[in-house]
Amino acid sequence: MYRTIEDLEAMLAYAKDNNVKSAAVIGGGLLGLEAAKAVADMNVESHIIEFAPILMCRQIDQGGHNALVGKIEDMGLKVHCGARTEAFVGSDGSTDNESLAPISALRFSNEGWDDLPVQMVVVSAGIKPRDELARQAGIAIGERGGIIVDEQMRTSAKDVYAIGEIALYNNFIYGLIAPGYDMAGVASKIVAKETLGIDLGLEESPAFTGADLSTKLKLLGCDVASFGLNQPPPDDLDVSEMIWNDPIGGVYRKLIFNKAGTQLKGGILVGDAGDYSKLHKLAITNTELHEHPAALLTPPSAQSTEAEETSLDSNSMVCSCNDVSRGAIAATITELGVEGATLAAVKKCSRAGTGCGGCEPLVKSILKEELENMGGSLSNHMCEHFPYSRQELMAKIRLEEDLTQVDSFEKILLKYGQGDGCELCKPAVASILASLVNAMILDDGREALQDTNDRSLANMQRGGTYSVVPRVPGGELTPEQLIALGETAQKYQLYTKITGAQRVDLFGAAKYQLPDIWEDLGNAGFESGHAYGKALRTVKSCVGSTWCRYGVQDSVSFAVKVENRYKGIRSPHKMKSAVSGCARECAEAQGKDFGMIATENGYNL
Repeated sequence: MYRTIEDLEAMLAYAKDNNVKSAAVIGGGLLGLEAAKAVADMNVESHIIEFAPILMCRQIDQGGHNALVGKIEDMGLKVHCGARTEAFVGSDGSTDNESLAPISALRFSNEGWDDLPVQMVVVSAGIKPRDELARQAGIAIGERGGIIVDEQMRTSAKDVYAIGEIALYNNFIYGLIAPGYDMAGVASKIVAKETLGIDLGLEESPAFTGADLSTKLKLLGCDVASFGLNQPPPDDLDVSEMIWNDPIGGVYRKLIFNKAGTQLKGGILVGDAGDYSKLHKLAITNTELHEHPAALLTPPSAQSTEAEETSLDSNSMVCSCNDVSRGAIAATITELGVEGATLAAVKKCSRAGTGCGGCEPLVKSILKEELENMGGSLSNHMCEHFPYSRQELMAKIRLEEDLTQVDSFEKILLKYGQGDGCELCKPAVASILASLVNAMILDDGREALQDTNDRSLANMQRGGTYSVVPRVPGGELTPEQLIALGETAQKYQLYTKITGAQRVDLFGAAKYQLPDIWEDLGNAGFESGHAYGKALRTVKSCVGSTWCRYGVQDSVSFAVKVENRYKGIRSPHKMKSAVSGCARECAEAQGKDFGMIATENGYNL
């Protein structure tokens, strides 16, 4: 069972210590599927075990299940639905779940099913309210757990309220964030009115009467959404269904209408839910349709939908994480004005797109439309000095036949920009020059384009002092270099620390001391470790076959070779690498931007 960071760390440690090759995740809901993908990312064969006949049975139907399983199995995960887990089988053959022996298999009660060999089991089987404190206090609890609340979120104890996954309203636990916000709104108003005596001017007492369980998720990279009456009861005779099933593209859509086809009741979207906001609104507002129902069935990937998306009315929900409507976003854009309404500013002020991020493309579309309505446009310009994005400017410079015509900021500004430049475009151009020309960054006037750390070859710290980080390829140091580091730190009274990347960091240097420090370190064979730059920072290494009894390759010499080969190469962002001498992965190569893991026959990149 996992709920905390500590649980996850324990799982990672268990998998590593027990050489886990195969694992099962019990539970085919949202968290279970994400957990199964995480297990697969650990290079462990991942099995999804679901008791129900289909995955996410509350949200999708058999057709949606088929499309989702196709996506999941394409990633290498294995799905077992209708699986009735009976026992964990220990390596000693025990099945009483009391044995301390490591697990070796899952056993099922399904007739004809063989044991599934796994060395680890992750349980993700739904929400269990943490109601221990309420039980101790004598507060009323539901038969299956959860604190019983009324429409005002009151519990059975005076002045005690409950909201979220612990609250049992009408014998139902709501495990989504939007109902939690609704509950919080009701509870806060009741507390303000009845406990604090604040007059909120409300005509009616606020009440929670249930919540819309529609949801849109990005699950393992695949859109999954359901809304409204997505699985109508068998006795509902006023139902007509339309289905779009594209097994090649992995898109499944089912829309449920009334018999007359004049109202959308609900739907299921798998693989393409780009028009979820529009369809959801039509369903929950019972809007009469003015187009043929089949026109709604075509997925956005098969049509142009930007105009439809942004034509939602002001009450349409855009960001369900933070309860932000289209109208609220439009009001924010109007308040910021044409000059101030950037995507970053709109997100910050309205909070739209700052939750899960799934609505950000729609927020951007709304921003574009509103700016055009205000006589402006959505600019991708780097700054006022260059009428291009960084990518566009990079492309133009790369296509130059003679790079000597654009090998400085002044030449690039003269040809593609205007003015004097600023703190936005200068570092961007410096990065472009570093990528394409790769000359010394402090020569020929390029130092003026760099930030403080790049210019100083040191990291500015609190109080204005600097830290100096010499490069140590592969973490390999000679005794003479160790002595030089100690003597330099002692000479300049610097605080020293081993970094997480196998280097020694010297803290507390004054700026005027930096040339002398580097002279002393340079005499010992050290050079700048690029600890401040957008470049290759380090290539970390374990001790490999030189010392380690598990090592199968000389990871140290290879790490030194890679670091010396690629040091100085600049990039849009810092890069880190590592070389592990065996599959035990002590250098943590998989957690780097690129890494190498040794095998008996060579390295896996």
